[in-house]
Amino acid sequence: MDKDYNQLKQKTARLSVVSNTLLVALKLFVGIMTGAVSIISEAAHSGVDLIAALVAYFAVKKSAQPPDGQHAYGHGKIENLSAAFEAVLIVLAALWIVYEAVDKINNPHVPEYLEYGLIVMALSVAVNYWVSSKLYAVARLTGSQALEADALHLRADIWTSMGVFIGLVIIKLTNLYWLDPVIAIVVAVIVFKAGFSMTMKSIYELTDVSLPPEEEEIIRGIVYAHPAVIAFHQLRTRRSGSCRLIDMHIVLQKNMHLDKAHAVCDELEALIKQQFIPCDVTIHLEPCDYTEGFSTCPAECGENCKRD
Repeated sequence: MDKDYNQLKQKTARLSVVSNTLLVALKLFVGIMTGAVSIISEAAHSGVDLIAALVAYFAVKKSAQPPDGQHAYGHGKIENLSAAFEAVLIVLAALWIVYEAVDKINNPHVPEYLEYGLIVMALSVAVNYWVSSKLYAVARLTGSQALEADALHLRADIWTSMGVFIGLVIIKLTNLYWLDPVIAIVVAVIVFKAGFSMTMKSIYELTDVSLPPEEEEIIRGIVYAHPAVIAFHQLRTRRSGSCRLIDMHIVLQKNMHLDKAHAVCDELEALIKQQFIPCDVTIHLEPCDYTEGFSTCPAECGENCKRD
């Protein structure tokens, strides 16, 4: 299953690379031809998307490699690093767009052949909507942060392309050419906001923040429901790329045979892995009279004994 997911992630990442390459070339060509800074800013935005797509592709490819002597937990963190790198690129692109727009305000230029700009912006919206939908779907299925970051780039590009399209229509109808750099600045604000949000999420992932509360609650529900588990504590969770890393302590009957205790762990691991693909689960076993709070080992202990 993991192998199939890795192949799907790489195939989807390649699709993003191809689409962004096409859009960068078209936007840059039309932007230079028309002299519209709003279109050139969109070319820069798509250029960042292309770099992000390339980073995402190599990240998902590298993160798919199995654990080795130096990376016992695998290479999943490479996806988190790639997302952080992409976020920095987005912020830099936003600053560059503002710089170019301010220069156009100080040195006005009348854009030409705006109809070509309208065509390429409409094409950009259509292509990015289709590709970003694919990326989001695969990111949700596989838990890939790199693909999710790439999809976020393209969704931001959709909104900025729509804004540029509307602005070009207004400029063509009204000859208000000063709107061109103003639209570029609005694009920059949207791009910067996306980059900032992605930066914060990347920081959380790289600093091993716990899984969302609703996901930890699912894990608790699975453990609590098992009839052999007397108590449950020290749940610790984090993410490494698309893989969730989960460890916990469970309390079992002190006289339980080792093979039975091992079977209980296998059952819990299988149930948790059904909910979270991919994930790695580590369970530490404790006998009931060893655990603080149990002076004697109860023959039967229901839901009230289980605690986190």
